[in-house]
Amino acid sequence: MPLYKLSEKKVEPIKENAFKLEKDIQEIVEANLGSLFGLQLVRSEFQLNGLRIDTLSFDKDANSFVIIEYKKDRNFSVVDQGMSYLGLMLNNKAEFILEYNEQCGASLKRGDIDWSQSKVMFISPTFTSFQLDAINFKDLPIELWEVHRYANNTVRFDQHKPSQASASIKTVSKKGAAVEKITREVRTYTEEGHLKIAGPKIAALYNRFKELVLAIGPDINLRPMKQYIAFRAKTNVTDVVVLQKSLKIFLNLAKNKLDDPKKLARDVSDVGHWGNGDYQS
Repeated sequence: MPLYKLSEKKVEPIKENAFKLEKDIQEIVEANLGSLFGLQLVRSEFQLNGLRIDTLSFDKDANSFVIIEYKKDRNFSVVDQGMSYLGLMLNNKAEFILEYNEQCGASLKRGDIDWSQSKVMFISPTFTSFQLDAINFKDLPIELWEVHRYANNTVRFDQHKPSQASASIKTVSKKGAAVEKITREVRTYTEEGHLKIAGPKIAALYNRFKELVLAIGPDINLRPMKQYIAFRAKTNVTDVVVLQKSLKIFLNLAKNKLDDPKKLARDVSDVGHWGNGDYQS
């Protein structure tokens, strides 16, 4: 979508300042991983077993690795390349954990990582219709993000959302056992999957809650996680755990930071729970 500048009630198109190199995109993303995607940079240009990952990052909310690739070439298969990177990671878990610990000064162990929420992100100025159609599978942990830069120093990122698909990548992939292993370990979590457990009244209550949260502002997005559904802006605003007869709603606020005169929320700072924040309603 083009951008326009409003000047005395007239719109003037803002010229796009196209990226010349993939590296230009990479530098912007890596310098702003936290604010753009809520991710932590682990390493740029991570090489292992003959493959080079442009950006290796970590999602602290999901406790999982996220591989990011940048593309200007339209002639590549997002599925084949994405599966190759996921296979590399799942077959070399210790190396990925070691890299994280060395680069980030941490002491993670294999059991600390939720491998099921691993994913690959491709970021490119444009994708072909074939590439967009290729991600329409229910169990494909691959995201496509389009990036555009404009003459007024504006940068725009837009995610291409897959259509509601029921087919599995296993039914069409030629890689057989390799894809079987990946789809067995890596899961794509959906809103519909969380709502399967809910009764009709709880599902309706959730949909009303979702409607109200998303109405707060256009920057809030829904992100299904393994144990809960997150509503995110720059960070999680609120997280919802869907149960059969109730919803558990967590507010991402630290203890003593909530103004709650009606006492609608309870302090769960000392209680183990899914979701972020110290308050549950």
